Amino acid sequence: MATAHPLTATTDNTSHANPSRPTRAKAEADADAAVKTKTSPFRHLGPNWYAPVMGTAIVATAGAGLPFDVPGLRTFCTAVWALALTLLVALLAARAAHWRHHRDQARAHLLDPSMAPFYGCLSMALLAVGGGALVVGRDWIGIQAAVALDAVLFSTGTLIGLAAAVAVPYLMVVRHRVDPSQATPVWLLPLVAPMVSAALGPLLVPHLPAGQARETMLLACFAMFGLSLLATLVMLPMIFARLVTGGPLPLALTPTLFLVLGPLGQSTTAVDKFAVAAPGVVPAPYDQGFGILPVLYGVPVMGFALLWLALAAALVLRARRRGMVFGMTWWAFTFPVGTCVTGAEGLARHTGLVVYDGLTVGLYALLLAAWAVAAVHTARGLVSGRLLAAPPRALAVPAPTTVRTT
Repeated sequence: MATAHPLTATTDNTSHANPSRPTRAKAEADADAAVKTKTSPFRHLGPNWYAPVMGTAIVATAGAGLPFDVPGLRTFCTAVWALALTLLVALLAARAAHWRHHRDQARAHLLDPSMAPFYGCLSMALLAVGGGALVVGRDWIGIQAAVALDAVLFSTGTLIGLAAAVAVPYLMVVRHRVDPSQATPVWLLPLVAPMVSAALGPLLVPHLPAGQARETMLLACFAMFGLSLLATLVMLPMIFARLVTGGPLPLALTPTLFLVLGPLGQSTTAVDKFAVAAPGVVPAPYDQGFGILPVLYGVPVMGFALLWLALAAALVLRARRRGMVFGMTWWAFTFPVGTCVTGAEGLARHTGLVVYDGLTVGLYALLLAAWAVAAVHTARGLVSGRLLAAPPRALAVPAPTTVRTT
C-alpha cells in the first residue's frame, strides 16, 4: 500500500501515525525554535551592516558643504558624525565577535557571491567616518585629534579597500559560480572603495610635510581614482545589460540600483578635491590640469548620474507598488546619493552656477529623507530581532512529475 508523503499527508493520514513519533514538520519546527533560542545575535551579522555607518557619515559631511548657512546645521552635522563614529565602534566590536564565535558563517559569507562584495563596505565605513572627522568632527574633538583619527581610519580603510578590490573579484573568478544573469550593482561595492579613498585622501594633504609627502599622497589618490573608475567602466555594462536582457531585479534587490550612483558621485567629488589640493603640491602645468577636471569631467558624469537616478527611482517605485518591503538594501538610498550631493557641491564652487546650488539642496533633501526612513526601519528591525534572525529555511519539496498515460 502506498504511503502518503509527509508534506502532503491529510489529517486522516496523520491521525493514525504513532503519537510517540513526531511528524517531520513538527520536528523541523522544533529544530528551528531551538536554533533561534541558542543562536547568538552576531551569527548572521554580515558585512552589509557597515552600510548604515556609511549612510550616516555622509549625511554629516554632505550637510557641511551646503551652499547656505542654516542656524544649527553645523551642530546637527557634527552630532550625526558622532553617531556614525559610535555606530562604527559598536559594529567593529560586533563583527569581531562574529568572526571569533561564528567563523564558519564568516567564511560562508566570503564564498557567497551575493555577500562577499559587501566587504568593500568595511573600507568605506572607515573612510567615511575618518573624512567626517576632518570636515565636522574637529569642532568637537579638535583639529589634532581629528587629523590623527582620520590618518588611522584612512590608512586602514584604504588598505582594506585595495585588498577587497583584488580579493573579491579573485573569489568571483575562482570560487564563486556566477553567470551574467546574476549581475547586480552589488558587484560594484569592492571596486568603489578605492574611489572613496581618492575623494577623502586630499583632505589629509595639507597636514602632511610639504614636498614629496604631499605630492605622493595626491598622486596616490589620483591613481586610486583611475583604478576604481576603469574597474567600474568594466563592470557597469554587465549590470546594464543584465537589466535590459533579463528584466527588473528581484524586489529585494531593486534598491541596489542606487549603488551605481556611488562611483559617479564619488569620482565627481574626487576631482573637486584634487583641484583644491593641487596648487603648490604638484608642479605646473599639472596643477592647472587638475583645476579643469571638475568641469570637464564632473559636469558630464553628473549628467549621467542624474539619468541613472531617474531610471533607478522609476524601478524602485515600480517595485514598491509590487510589494517591496524594507530590507538592509534600503541603505543603498543613502551613501550613493550623498556622494552626488558632495559632487554637486564641488560643481557649484567651480562653475558658480546657481543651478548646481539648487541641485545640491534637492539631493540633500532626498538624502535626509532616505536616511530617516532607513534608520527608523532598521531600529524597528533590531528591536524585533527580525534583521538579525537566521534567513528562513526552504523545505525540500519534491518537484512535481509528469507521467505519460498513453
